[in-house]
Amino acid sequence: MKNNNKDTRTDKPSLLDPWITLADLARFKADLINEIKSILSEGKIDENRKWLKSFQVRQMLNISAGTLQTLRSNGTLPFTKIGGALYYEYKDIQNILDKAKVDKSKLKWKFTN
Repeated sequence: MKNNNKDTRTDKPSLLDPWITLADLARFKADLINEIKSILSEGKIDENRKWLKSFQVRQMLNISAGTLQTLRSNGTLPFTKIGGALYYEYKDIQNILDKAKVDKSKLKWKFTN
């Protein structure tokens, strides 16, 4: 009986082949990274959208739910409520940021770079 030690495996694993190669791991890594990037990119805010939900506004401004509630309550940030969901116009958020912009020339102390 002759033992043939030739490696007959191909680059792609089959269901009958229990061995995992470095190429298999590299392919799995690339697929996993692409999937994670896809999931993370879904949470990004599209600046072309007219309306944003509360979680998007909190993410955009890096504020808590309580701070967002305060901005709604004191009239700083207009909103629309449909059912139980709150929506904010992107332009209103931009206006708030523009109003809060600091003019360095009017400060008593100076920034150093």
